[in-house]
Amino acid sequence: MSQKDQQKAAAVETAAAGHGGLSQTELDELVASSDTGGRSVGGLVGTLLMLVALSWSLFQLYIASPFGLFNDTLARSIHLGFAVFLGIMVFPAARTKFQIALGVIVPLVLAALFMLSAKDATAIWWIPLPALFVIATVVLGSPKDRVPFWEWALAVVGALCALYLFIFYREISERVGAPITQDYVVAITGLLILLEATRRALGPALMIVASVFLIYTVLGPNMPSIIAHKGNSLSEIVNHQWITTEGVFGIALGVSTSFVFLFVLFGSLLDRAGAGNYFIQVAFSLMGHLKGGPAKAAVVSSAMTGLISGSSIANVVTTGTFTIPLMKKVGFSSEKAGAVEVASSVNGQIMPPVMGAAAFLMVEYVGIPYFDVVKHAFLPAVISYIALVYIVHLEALKAGMEGLERPYTPKPIVQRLIGIVFAIAAICALSFAVYYGMGWLRPAFPETAGYIIFFFLTLVYAGLLYIAAREEPLHLDDPNAPVTKLPLPGPTIRSGLHYILPVVVLVWALMVDRLSPGLSAFWAAAYMVFILLTQRPLMALFRGESRLLADIKEGVLDLIDGLVTGARNMIGIGIATATAGIIVGVVSQTGVGSALADVVEVLSGGNILAILFLTSILSLILGMGLPTTANYIVVSALLAPVIVTLGQQNGLIVPLIAVHLFVFYFGIMADVTPPVGLASFAAAAVSGGDPIKTGLVAFFYSLRTAALPFLFIFNTELLLIGVGWGQGLFVFVIATFAMLLFAAATQGWFIAKNRFYETIALLLIAFTLFRPGFWMDMVSPPYSEEAPSAIVQAAAETPVGERLRLRVAGVNDLGDPIEFVALLPLGPGATGEEKLEAAGLAFRQDGENMIIDDVLYGSPAEAAGLDWDQQVLRVLKPVPQPSKYWMFIPALLLLALVVFLQRGRNRRGSGQTVSV
Repeated sequence: MSQKDQQKAAAVETAAAGHGGLSQTELDELVASSDTGGRSVGGLVGTLLMLVALSWSLFQLYIASPFGLFNDTLARSIHLGFAVFLGIMVFPAARTKFQIALGVIVPLVLAALFMLSAKDATAIWWIPLPALFVIATVVLGSPKDRVPFWEWALAVVGALCALYLFIFYREISERVGAPITQDYVVAITGLLILLEATRRALGPALMIVASVFLIYTVLGPNMPSIIAHKGNSLSEIVNHQWITTEGVFGIALGVSTSFVFLFVLFGSLLDRAGAGNYFIQVAFSLMGHLKGGPAKAAVVSSAMTGLISGSSIANVVTTGTFTIPLMKKVGFSSEKAGAVEVASSVNGQIMPPVMGAAAFLMVEYVGIPYFDVVKHAFLPAVISYIALVYIVHLEALKAGMEGLERPYTPKPIVQRLIGIVFAIAAICALSFAVYYGMGWLRPAFPETAGYIIFFFLTLVYAGLLYIAAREEPLHLDDPNAPVTKLPLPGPTIRSGLHYILPVVVLVWALMVDRLSPGLSAFWAAAYMVFILLTQRPLMALFRGESRLLADIKEGVLDLIDGLVTGARNMIGIGIATATAGIIVGVVSQTGVGSALADVVEVLSGGNILAILFLTSILSLILGMGLPTTANYIVVSALLAPVIVTLGQQNGLIVPLIAVHLFVFYFGIMADVTPPVGLASFAAAAVSGGDPIKTGLVAFFYSLRTAALPFLFIFNTELLLIGVGWGQGLFVFVIATFAMLLFAAATQGWFIAKNRFYETIALLLIAFTLFRPGFWMDMVSPPYSEEAPSAIVQAAAETPVGERLRLRVAGVNDLGDPIEFVALLPLGPGATGEEKLEAAGLAFRQDGENMIIDDVLYGSPAEAAGLDWDQQVLRVLKPVPQPSKYWMFIPALLLLALVVFLQRGRNRRGSGQTVSV
C-alpha cells in the first residue's frame, strides 16, 4: 500500500471508528495500553526502543532457525531480558491510588518475608534495598511521552537480572543448590522487578496471585492444616525460582521462547503484508448478502484474523472497526453488534492450526505432538464457529433483517453447486499432486529437495501475484457511507491469493512434515520475510508501474515494522509466562497440588461435575485479571491433575488433553465475561454501546463455547479420541446439528419464537445427540458387577482387547489411602489366568479379598495405575449393549414434534409478530 493509500485508509478507519464510539487514535491507544505498551516516545529514545524490539525479533529468528544452535536455558534468559526491558520502557507506571499502593505494599511485604526466611542473619541487611528501589520508581511515576532516568535504571537492572543465567551460566552450573550472596541479590531484585513489570504490562491481578504464592512458600507452616507445608528457606526459594529452570525460567517461559514468539511474529508479518484487510474483504464479498450478512462476515473474518492476531482485543478492534458499523446498518443494536464481534474474535484463539500461546504450552504439559493438539481441538472449534454463524442467522430472522446489496446477478443454484464441486475437486487434485510429488521429490533429491521446493513455491507465488496485479487493489471502504455495495467475490479473492501461501507452508510443516512448532513457524515467518521484500516490486512490475528502488525501500520498511510490532506484541506474553512460572514453581516446591486436591474434593463432595464447575468458575475469576496464557498455566498447574485423579476415583477416565482443553476454553471465556471482559470493553468503544450489556450479550452468545468443554469431557469422541476418520465425520455432523439445536434453545428461536417447553425439548434433544450413551447406559448397563473373587472368571468371559474396570483401594505416593477405577486391557490367552498374566497382573486371595500380588514393569496393568498390595473392591465386566445411537430415534421424533408445532404457528402468522 502506498503512502497515499495508507493515509486514505487511516482516514476511513478514523471515520468508521468515530461513528460508533472512540476515534481510531483512541482505539489504537486502547490496544497499545493492553497489548503493546501505552508509552509513546519519539526521537533518539524511540529509535532505541525500536532497535531493541527489532533485535529481539532477529534473535528469535536466529535461535529458531536450523543453524541457530543455542542452549535453551540461555535463550530463555535473553528472551526474558528483552521482555522485562521493553515492558518497563513502553508500559508507564499507572497513577491510580490502588496501583501505587500495590506497587508499594507488595515489594515491602515480600522483602519482609524474604528476611524472615533467610537462615543467615548477617546476610539479610541488604534485602530491603531492591524493594526500596522498586518502590521509588513507583512513587516517582512515569509520564507517557518520555522515559525518566529512574525508569531507565529499573529497565536496565531488570534486564541484567534476567540475563544473569546467560552471563554466569558456567559458574552457576557448578554450584546448583548452593547459592552465593550474588545469587541472592540478583534473584530477589529480579523477582521484584519482574512483578513490577507484570503490574505495568498485565495489570494487578497476576502480580497479586504470584505474590500470594510466594507468601505461601514462606508461611507454609502457619497455614491451615489442609494446605500447610514445612515452609521453604530463602536459599531454596532463590535456587528454585531464579537460579534453576523450575520457576521463572521454567517450561512456560521456554515455550514462549521456542514456539510462541515465532507464531506471533508470523501473524504480525502477515498482517503487515495486508492479509488482515484481505480476510475481511473476502468474508464480506462471500457472506455480506445473506440475512444479517455483515455479522456473519464478522464471524468468518474474525476466525481468519485469528491466524494473524493472538490478542482478542486487537482482533476486535481490527475487524470491528469495519464490521460493527455495518452490522448496525442492517439492524443490529450497538450492544448486539459489539457482542457478535466479541464472541467471534475471542474464539479466534481456539481455531487451529494456530491457537494462541496456551496451545503450545499443552505440547509440553500434556506431552503430545502439536499435531495431536490441533487434531483434538479441531471439531469443537469448527462446531463453535458454525453455531455462532447460526446464532447470527437467528438474530437476523427475529428482526427481519436483510443483507447488503449484491453488485452482481447471482448464478442459478445448480450452476453455483457445479462450480463449488469443480473447485473442491481441483483443490483435492492439487493437494494429492503436491503431497505425492513431495513424497517422490525428497527421496529422489535428498540434498537439493529444499531448493527445488522453494523454486516451485516461488513460481506459484509469482503466478498468484500476476493474477492479483490484474485486479484492482483492495481499498478500505467507509462502512458508514449511505449506500454500501459488496465487493465482487471473484476479483476480491484473486487479489490476495498469495497471502495463503505462508499459511500453507505453516500447515504443511506442522501437519505433514511434522516439524516442531518452532521450526514450522520459522519457515513460515522466513517465507513472509521473502513476500514482504518482493511483494511491492513484483506487483508494481506486473502493473507496469515499477519504481524499483522506492518499492524495495517500502518493502524493507514494512518488514522492519512487522518485526518491531511482533516483538511489542510479545512483551505481555513473555512477562506473563515468566510470572506464571513463579506459581508453577511454588506448586512443585510446596506440593500444594496434592493439598488442593483434598480441598477440591471436600468442596465438591468428590462429584466430578461439581469439580468441573469449580474449575470453570476459577478460570473465569482469574481470567478477569490474567491474560489467557497465564490463566491457563495457573489453573492447569493447580487443577488439571486434580480433575484426572478425582475423575478416576469416580469411575470416569478423563484424558489429560481433554482437561487441558477444558481449562483453555474457560480461560478464553474470561475475555468476554462481565464486569472485566476486556474484549467487550473494546467492542463497546467501537460501537458506542454499553460495555456491560455488550459483555452480557456476548456471554449469552458464547454459551455454546462454555457448553462444549463439559460435553467433550464426558464424550471424548468430540476430540477425535479413539475414533477413525469415518466415525469422526459422523461425530462432526451429529455434534454440529446438536450444537445448532442448543443455539436455537439458548436464543429462544428455532423456526418461530420458542415456547418454554420447546426450549426444554431442544436442550434435551441436543444433549441426547451429544451424549446418547447417557440414556442407553440407563436402559442397558454396559457392565455387570462381579465379586472380586470372580475376577478370573470375568477375565475369561471378556474378549481379548476389551477392558475390565477394577475399583481398587491402595495408597498414593504420600501414603494416604485412595480408591480409584482402573481400566485393565486384557492380553491374549485361552483362560482367565492367562489373560490376566498377559496384562502383567498376578493376585493372591485372602479370604474373600483379592490382593494384587505382582505387577510387571511396563505392563498394561502398570499403565492402568495398578500396584502391589492394592485390594480389588469391585470388578465390572463389559457386557453386550445395544448401539447407543438408537437413542437418536426418540430424539428426532421429539424434534419433529417441535418443528410441527412451530411451523403451525408460522402458518397462523403468530411467529411473524415477534420483535427483538
